[in-house]
Amino acid sequence: MKKISSIIQDWMLPGAIVLGISLYLIYLAVPALHAVGPQLHSFASEGQRWVIALLLFFQFVKISPHDLKLERWHLLALVFQIVSFLVIAAVIRFQPDMNEEIRILLECAMLCLICPTASAAGVITDKLGGSLAGTVTYLVIINVAATFLIPTVIPLIRPSADLGFWTYVGHIAWKIFPVLVLPGLLAWLFRYTTHRFQRLLMRLSGYAFYIWGVGLTLAMLLATRALILSHLGAGAIVCIVLVSMGTCALQFMLGHRAGKGPKDSLTAGQALGQKNTGFLIWLGYNYLTPVTSVAGGLYAIWQNLFNSWQLYRKGHGK
Repeated sequence: MKKISSIIQDWMLPGAIVLGISLYLIYLAVPALHAVGPQLHSFASEGQRWVIALLLFFQFVKISPHDLKLERWHLLALVFQIVSFLVIAAVIRFQPDMNEEIRILLECAMLCLICPTASAAGVITDKLGGSLAGTVTYLVIINVAATFLIPTVIPLIRPSADLGFWTYVGHIAWKIFPVLVLPGLLAWLFRYTTHRFQRLLMRLSGYAFYIWGVGLTLAMLLATRALILSHLGAGAIVCIVLVSMGTCALQFMLGHRAGKGPKDSLTAGQALGQKNTGFLIWLGYNYLTPVTSVAGGLYAIWQNLFNSWQLYRKGHGK
């Protein structure tokens, strides 16, 4: 049984990537499914949001607000994400005649950089021997920052033709709140009002790693759909591949360097490098150029391949 669990842990993330891509390719290959395409897309998109919220909920269930302690690396990571996001946004904002392909690449980069920490980051960090409390602390910080920052900045670079500025800000913020903020509030409400139910949730939180496999499958399905429907040329795809891979490697590296000691370095690397790519895909598809959601799907591949490698080394004592 232990051997089976180890095999699942080693191969679940790469398997979810392959499964998500394959499901969309099967949909394309079976004409009978095309009639229900909009419903399937809606199911995958909403299902992804629910998975994100559920994973965040389970992370907060395991952590008391008293465990959330600010550390030096939290501030370093936060400053990096905010400043890099604002600098790229300023370049886009003040260069209205910019080439559209360059603009798309910059939007891809800014989304990859500001994207909040993944709801599964605590799960992976815990399995690798890092600090769950440190990861969740940063998850709270960056989610709150993103909830206020993203709705304010995106309307400046991609204004809505149908909504006024503040209406647009409120529209995006309302979409973000149930995914990034509400799960934590509900988890802590249960923690302090229904202790027996909270203990049950603590036991169920062990399944969060497998729930993330479902979320990753849906994320890859949506990313494959976005890539195919974008009709991008090979050159543009290569550029988005490089942007997503470069931002992923940069953030894991900077996170590792921001932490002090092996445990802090591991925790900071996961917190900064492992992104909520389902949220990134949803945000890019709905509020920026839909093609930018491809960067989220590619980022999911790179970070989960890296995580699979780390889990394999950890599981085999390397």
